[in-house]
Amino acid sequence: MSVKDQSVVSKEALMSTKPGKQILKHGLFKSKGYKLFNKYKEETEKEFPIFAKRFAADLLKQIKEDSSPNSTQQAFADEVGSSEIILQAFEIDTIKSKLESPEVLQDRVMRILNSNFVKMTFPVFNALYDAAANYYGNYDAQMKQDLVDGHIIAIDLSEPMDRIVDKDEDFDYLDDYKLMNPYILKLARDKIAKAGDQVLKHFEEGFKDARIGQYIDTQLKQKPTKISEEEMHQCYKKYRAIMGTAGRNMALGKNPLGEIFYLGMARAAEGVGCGNEIEDSLKNGFIKIPSWPLYYSLLANDVKKGFELTLEKSNLYLKDARLALELLPDGFSHREFLDFLFLTIEHYNQFWYNKLVQANMWSTFSEKLPSDQK
Repeated sequence: MSVKDQSVVSKEALMSTKPGKQILKHGLFKSKGYKLFNKYKEETEKEFPIFAKRFAADLLKQIKEDSSPNSTQQAFADEVGSSEIILQAFEIDTIKSKLESPEVLQDRVMRILNSNFVKMTFPVFNALYDAAANYYGNYDAQMKQDLVDGHIIAIDLSEPMDRIVDKDEDFDYLDDYKLMNPYILKLARDKIAKAGDQVLKHFEEGFKDARIGQYIDTQLKQKPTKISEEEMHQCYKKYRAIMGTAGRNMALGKNPLGEIFYLGMARAAEGVGCGNEIEDSLKNGFIKIPSWPLYYSLLANDVKKGFELTLEKSNLYLKDARLALELLPDGFSHREFLDFLFLTIEHYNQFWYNKLVQANMWSTFSEKLPSDQK
């Protein structure tokens, strides 16, 4: 499992959860799922640095060749519906000049690629493309690289955008990210478009849904005590649209695998979203807004119960993801890979929940709960 914090997958960590013990058992007996998962993990360790350099070089070319960066910034703001995430005209030349240094831009790219979402996703997309190409008999190495690169880059766009809005990390680099964002999106589109109009259409629809989910997320921060279940479901579009669409496109949108991959990846991403909320709450010292832990804690008037139910929610998402496995064709080459993948997500969520229980932060969380009086 490729994550920022490798302690999550240490032997000690795996022994601390039921799914973790199952993972160790798979490793001991060298199951097909374990061997496939390990294959893609090792490929990622080799290929990811090459991808990062390719990403930075392509981005540098776009930045240098843009003769109207202010128009680029304005067009991006119009598309995403926010002027908060772009530079003012008088700021552009200084930032552009700085980012035209290959070393500086490579540093910024590596910062935004240092993300659990990105690191956990890279091997999965490679596996899904291989699985679909094996089933349909249409493997194309260059198309695979373009599709995987494009969707990873599109996912990575959420990192600088979130950091700009949240202002909770990389504070010294936020202006750099503002300049980079439009070029990141264009680069993703250009690469995905090489797979054809239908694949690009799926991406555009998914990107639109993801923006809606992110917009709702931002709006819910303003009314944390009034969040409804339906609003949380809509907020989670940011997870299922991104990952579900990418899954569909790894099969070039062709059914049955396109829809099956959408279901599996969308629900798995929502499951990981719950785990992220637990991890972030533990590390930040307060319950994330908005989040399932906050929603349940406020309704139950009990933060411990809120996190218990969030873990249950994550398991429901994963149960739904596992339905996708039942829909796969007989003899599907990567069924065991996906089964093992879902097991790692279950471990990830359970691991952070256990850490939270051990930390016994319930009173701290309770004191910091938002209220109508605050």
